[in-house]
Amino acid sequence: MGEKVVLVVGGGGREHALCLSLSQSEHVESIHCAPGNAGTATLSKNHPVSATDIEGILSLAQHIDADLVVAGPEAPLCKGLADQLTILGIPCFGPVASLAHLEGSKLHAKHVMKSANIPTADFHVLDLESNIDAALDDFSDQPWVVKRDVLAGGKGVVVTEDRSEARDFILSSIEKDGQVLLEQFLPGEEASMLVVMDGSGFVCLPASQDHKRAYDGDKGPNTGGMGAYCPAPVVTERIRQKAIDTIVQPMHSYLCSLETPYRG
Repeated sequence: MGEKVVLVVGGGGREHALCLSLSQSEHVESIHCAPGNAGTATLSKNHPVSATDIEGILSLAQHIDADLVVAGPEAPLCKGLADQLTILGIPCFGPVASLAHLEGSKLHAKHVMKSANIPTADFHVLDLESNIDAALDDFSDQPWVVKRDVLAGGKGVVVTEDRSEARDFILSSIEKDGQVLLEQFLPGEEASMLVVMDGSGFVCLPASQDHKRAYDGDKGPNTGGMGAYCPAPVVTERIRQKAIDTIVQPMHSYLCSLETPYRG
């Protein structure tokens, strides 16, 4: 049995999976989870601290003398959890706030992809001063893809062939957030490949797919993600290598060129 104390931040299925894998490590003595769930309770000690309560997480990490903090959701990282843990001298698996905004802001991610010469769909950034109908016309030959520029738990995107629905979501998003992205629709199957990286290199996990739409036939609103499976047969070795060559490697090189390399 190892000697390390690990704190997992979050309360979803992802955190249950993290606790399960950590429990199998020979280096880990005890696992704590905040706030956790019924699944994590069988593997760790749950603590009633919200994942976005940064001060509460910091206090808990010190109280249990954590050797490592693993952040599941993006929100606490965007609020500076890794930055604050670094000040306390506690290692954190997850990026500092400025780099966590790759996930926290779709517009920021778009700018980073452009800077790193990574292919991405064309887009418009719309606000109250924008000509919304002209922007909708630009992408009128395909379904409209509208994305809120905030963390929305996987539910901040509308894909629709209904112009009125797209326009209404654009207006409501601008009212809530100040701006919104209207993106070019890319036809085809979607797959996800998670990548773990730091300044020394990267490791690609097996590709997966999920079915976010609420109804059969890819209809209805996006859910937070359901029906996920891995590996995804659609991602052949050729497609996997193409993703590494055109996306992962250029992104890693770009992030390593920054003053603070990405870790997470």
